[in-house]
Amino acid sequence: MDAFYALAEPRRRKVMEILAKNGQLSATEIYGNFDVTAQAISQHLKVLLDAKLVRMEKHAQQHIYQINPDSMLELEEWVEKTRQLWNKRFDSLDKLLEVEKKKNAKKQK
Repeated sequence: MDAFYALAEPRRRKVMEILAKNGQLSATEIYGNFDVTAQAISQHLKVLLDAKLVRMEKHAQQHIYQINPDSMLELEEWVEKTRQLWNKRFDSLDKLLEVEKKKNAKKQK
């Protein structure tokens, strides 16, 4: 499961935000933050688990969820790599515009 696919759904992003804010939470504690059925949130948690964005441990009858820091690091690295590529394009554009600006300045003299 792709992490970006998993995060495309607003409720799943909200689950991630809740876990980021609160740390480890039981499924019941997570369900309490939504106005949909526990079963619906359970399906969202399954998608997040399949994408390895969260981890789950069973403690007796409780399922305890937390963010998987390794997956978050992978996302952060992807974002940083993409940002660097984007910035390189802007740097190239800046250089091209500077050359054009100098050409135009020479033409006007």
